[in-house]
Amino acid sequence: MLEGKRQKQVAAVLQEALNEIFMRLGLNMIDGGMVSISNVKVTPDLLEARIYISLFKMEQPATAMKRIDDRAWEIKKHLAEQVKHQLRRIPVLQFYLDDTLDHVFKMEELFKQINAPKNDDTAS
Repeated sequence: MLEGKRQKQVAAVLQEALNEIFMRLGLNMIDGGMVSISNVKVTPDLLEARIYISLFKMEQPATAMKRIDDRAWEIKKHLAEQVKHQLRRIPVLQFYLDDTLDHVFKMEELFKQINAPKNDDTAS
């Protein structure tokens, strides 16, 4: 099912506001790793927002996600203050780990391993 125009607009507003809030609350750097919001998806009724968190150079992603979940009420409070003139209701925030980067790095490693023997054979 395609996302509607309003869903995309609300998602963009939420993503921009959440990035700023994460910086203000110091959640953009956790345990020496970088945290960023890679995507926001909003349900058609605009009552739920799924926030996809990307973690870079993070040794324990579960701990970082727990820390974010523990401060969800604080994040929502700041979000409500920031977007109160743009949205009637603040959606329920659900945080998910976006492991797309991990898959990209694994795929790159696999391609390097696949291509490495070919390069050695042609050099001989």
